[in-house]
Amino acid sequence: MTKTVLVTGGSGYIAGFLIRQLVARGWHVNTTVRSLAREAEVRATLGVAPDALTFFAADLLSDAGWAEAVAGCSHVAHVASPFPAGAPRNDDDLIVPARDGALRALHFAQAAGVSRFVLTSSVAAIAYGHSGDARRYTEADWTDPTAPGVGAYIKSKTIAERAARDWIAAHGTGMEFCSVNPSAVLGPLLSDDFSSSIQFVQRLLDGSVPGTPRLGFAVVDVRDLADLHVLALETPGLDGERFIGAGPFLWMNEVGAILRDGLGLQARKVPKHGIPDFVVRLLALFDPTIRQVTGELGRTRALDAGHALARLGWQTRDARTTILDTAHSLLERGIVRV
Repeated sequence: MTKTVLVTGGSGYIAGFLIRQLVARGWHVNTTVRSLAREAEVRATLGVAPDALTFFAADLLSDAGWAEAVAGCSHVAHVASPFPAGAPRNDDDLIVPARDGALRALHFAQAAGVSRFVLTSSVAAIAYGHSGDARRYTEADWTDPTAPGVGAYIKSKTIAERAARDWIAAHGTGMEFCSVNPSAVLGPLLSDDFSSSIQFVQRLLDGSVPGTPRLGFAVVDVRDLADLHVLALETPGLDGERFIGAGPFLWMNEVGAILRDGLGLQARKVPKHGIPDFVVRLLALFDPTIRQVTGELGRTRALDAGHALARLGWQTRDARTTILDTAHSLLERGIVRV
């Protein structure tokens, strides 16, 4: 019998690839969007068989629609969570929907008899708010959301995952729970509505940054991340587990070098020179988005995904392929013009 899984946030970047992979593996997928007015658009983007995907209207901040969305589901992948490109006016603008949305999804999943619940968390819940020298972070690490310089998005993912795990401990009898904690998600685009993490590749390509600041990210391909979610949904005996979904840490100047080497003239706007830290800090006085990342200047946050490899057999493609596939999508869609 075909199993049914609820994937929340069906219009999102990660959810789109996950839905495609689940349908290809024979699952029926229920998915949520905030408004059913987007159903036709999202269906066209995903391109899966119409009878394999059912849409429901549900919002992270309201109970309406959740019972219907999860009815008949054996599994849930809770992917939906706010991830804006800029800084919110108030931390609670991100914290409340992330935390309350996770708790709402858990409550309705438990009531519907769901057997496995996979939360899409983030390395934001692992690798921040720590003092000391650079090191490799593992699933045993937790971000300190009270530490100085920890931004609203990082707080939201940490608080949401903590709240979900506390809820499971108190109320989750009979429902297995695990989390997937991805790093910066790159890869090909399904539509022009893409993840905020892709913007740094876009800005390198279109020349909107005059140089590369001393910033870096561990990157993961969205296709590999969807694979990791499928493994977390289907592999037995994962209750309580956490899985880092991350590849290598790359500095922005390394990403720029990959783009120039792989794209030739199409990467002619990619800056070749760095931006001194003091210039970035000066720009941050006038730009709240830049202000969010000044604490990351010169910081290496390497992540150890060995647990996902050992426990689940997860594999990732090389970062060069991921970065160039991201760039090709941006160029082919005309999002970047060179």
